[in-house]
Amino acid sequence: MAKGEVTRDMWGQEYRTASADCAAALDDYYAQTMAFGRHRGRAVLRAADADPACALASALAAHFVAPRDPDRAAAFLAAAADSLGKATEYERAVFRTLSALVGEDRDVELAIERHFELLKEFPRDLMSLKRAQLICFYVGRPDTSLKFVQQVLPENQDQNYIYGMLAFPLLELGRMDEAERAARKGLAINKNDFWSQHNMCHVFQQECRFREATEFMESCSPSWKACSSFMFTHNWWHVAVCYLEGESPIRKVLEVYDQNIMKELERSDCEAAEVYLNALGLLLRLYVRGEIGPAKERLRTLLDELKNESIWHVEWLLDLLVLWALASMNEIRTAENLLGSLRSRVSSMDTKRQQAMQKAFQLAEAVFEYGKGEHKTVFDILGPDFDGLSYKMIGASDEQVDVFNEVWYTVLINARETSTAIEVLVKQISKREGAPFLWRLLEKAYSLEGRGADASVASQKANTLQAAYFH
Repeated sequence: MAKGEVTRDMWGQEYRTASADCAAALDDYYAQTMAFGRHRGRAVLRAADADPACALASALAAHFVAPRDPDRAAAFLAAAADSLGKATEYERAVFRTLSALVGEDRDVELAIERHFELLKEFPRDLMSLKRAQLICFYVGRPDTSLKFVQQVLPENQDQNYIYGMLAFPLLELGRMDEAERAARKGLAINKNDFWSQHNMCHVFQQECRFREATEFMESCSPSWKACSSFMFTHNWWHVAVCYLEGESPIRKVLEVYDQNIMKELERSDCEAAEVYLNALGLLLRLYVRGEIGPAKERLRTLLDELKNESIWHVEWLLDLLVLWALASMNEIRTAENLLGSLRSRVSSMDTKRQQAMQKAFQLAEAVFEYGKGEHKTVFDILGPDFDGLSYKMIGASDEQVDVFNEVWYTVLINARETSTAIEVLVKQISKREGAPFLWRLLEKAYSLEGRGADASVASQKANTLQAAYFH
């Protein structure tokens, strides 16, 4: 390429680069990101190194490294700024948008506003759509995420990945029929669209179609080998949770954990924190269901890694799960250190963000107390009206955050708040009548209330459902 020649990315956006290697690496970065590939970071850094004068490559590299290396991000952003004089309109728009996400002046609301502006001008920029939806996910705004994809859908009717990006906010908003149709459209375009596969599983799981979910996902699993550590283990997490929710023999769940989730740690290119997120999320579900021995046995092998502060504050959800794990394994001092660090993080935020994350910290305190077995204290912290779905600011899907609802149901029963437990369980069963665990909890609550006949009906319902799924 001639110096500064205008070229087009895989969706047709124009940018300037003097390097064919830079252009190839940027397309690789886009493809890896959309497919949850392992080497997206390597690709974007390769692009920036191949042509330091490419404003687009430098801006994207700045955003990629910002969470873990603010100084390097600032250097990449400065390089991008230096190249704006000869940059295309698209590059300037991307730079302006990413500037709101890098550095001490990071402003999520401004970034969302600028993504809307960018995608209005460049509606085929699926990379920016993906980034916008990720921002929405981490601040718990599926409604805004849906608006983003609806804005650009008319220009991308036949595009790979677009329907997976449509399906996820739909299912997060409870619009399961529409989400399933969108995911199936995505798979019709590309059967190895991992996000559409994942979203199909979400639909099956939410609708208590557990056998359908495991059979579908296991049929897809050979295609996951190229996935990032997160996506690979997260898809297997879904499989394990569906086995667990359908009350398949516990050995099936542990087999997925041991053979498919933990084996990822043996890979040289593994992102360990991403594995721990899915591993701990599954172990907490086992623990809540009374499978405390198998859960603690596996937690014991992770303890040294969980005490390593380098994995703290990667994600709020991971911090909450680590808090529970440390407290439940009696690593109280380390857990208190993590809790104190979270308190400091919240207190250093601007007022608006601090107000939003105060609830997240409250949940952290509750999870810490739950790990210690202090169920009455957990109830006092969360109160009778807790609903995990209103805590999406921790950066979690409905299925990921639902484990905290399960914690709460068991806390209500163990704290002898049985009338409240019955009320909330009946309400939840009206949404997910096919979940045996909910019926078993209801049976326990009825028994504690002395309502033997109702307990017997709930027990029979749970047993019938369990027998129907995997036996």
